Amino acid sequence: MPRFVLLEHDHPIRHWDLLLEVGPVLWTWRLDAVPILGVSCRASRVADHRLIYLDYEGSIGGNRGEVRRVADGEFAWVEDTPCRIVIRVRGAFFSGVFRLERGQGGEWTLNYCPG
Repeated sequence: MPRFVLLEHDHPIRHWDLLLEVGPVLWTWRLDAVPILGVSCRASRVADHRLIYLDYEGSIGGNRGEVRRVADGEFAWVEDTPCRIVIRVRGAFFSGVFRLERGQGGEWTLNYCPG
């Protein structure tokens, strides 16, 4: 099963990076907050990251702060379209469904649901 990780990143301001293992890269979204059951949070799609970040904690080169693991685990694809990604996550901290949806303005939101 592919893996996911949620990293707390302190640069340039505190945020969280959700990374999904997709082949040789990690699809990445910058989140304004840690996902909470039933609460929508804003997500911004950012550049793919290297697989090393599945297991990495510490300083980021180029004076880009530090990352700390908040949660990790495995996921299974439920849906993958240009405007919606749904995955079933399983880990020590999260167990349920992450639903990433892109609105008409291009902005993404993340919803964490039981399931």
